[in-house]
Amino acid sequence: MANKILIVDDDTLLRRSMAFNFEKSGFQANTAENAEDAIAIIQIDPPDLILLDIGLPGMDGLDAIGNIREIRDIPVIFLTARRSGSDQVIGLNAGADDYITKPFDFDVLMAHVKAVLRRRESAYPQPTEKVLQVGDLTIDFSLHTATLEKRVLDLSPKEFDLLTAFALEADQVISTDNLLKRVWGAEYNGEPQVLYVHIRWLRSKIEIDPDHPQRIVTIRSVGYKFNSMLKNEKS
Repeated sequence: MANKILIVDDDTLLRRSMAFNFEKSGFQANTAENAEDAIAIIQIDPPDLILLDIGLPGMDGLDAIGNIREIRDIPVIFLTARRSGSDQVIGLNAGADDYITKPFDFDVLMAHVKAVLRRRESAYPQPTEKVLQVGDLTIDFSLHTATLEKRVLDLSPKEFDLLTAFALEADQVISTDNLLKRVWGAEYNGEPQVLYVHIRWLRSKIEIDPDHPQRIVTIRSVGYKFNSMLKNEKS
């Protein structure tokens, strides 16, 4: 079955051009000129991926992605004319899976789309065990839940995959490249900023003091280490 793409952009010509090219390439394409229409479409006919313009009239893309995530976990690629590094960070912080600046060549856009879809389809493989216990962390793969100190964690799918990667290599140093390949797929060749953002989010949910983490520790110039036990538990 063909992948479904939802294109959300207020530029009518660009929107129609992208839809034409995606359908020509074997995708199903739907379009919306604003975030409100896009959200209505997602509730009725959810796509496999959303191309979302940041500079939309009314509700902009940064606000829209939060509403989208409340409905479904759908990969989002931001489309924007903003080119600064800080804008890219803002987009990733908002929850985007990727980011591409206008103007762009359609072949480049297609490469981004296929890469995101491949990463989603080849998400970090789960172990054969149904439950993984690491210290006071319990990961239940059949229920897709993670519990820390008897508290169920509210994790996004990527945060769950990242925590799983850490738990499977508990007390071992994992390189940044290794984490990117495990969680975002072997062919991921984007910036590591996406990993840093997700680690910051994960720390905010599992650390007593996220500014001074004890569970996910940065190993300078190498990567990270997940401590299965806190220091006060070891003593």
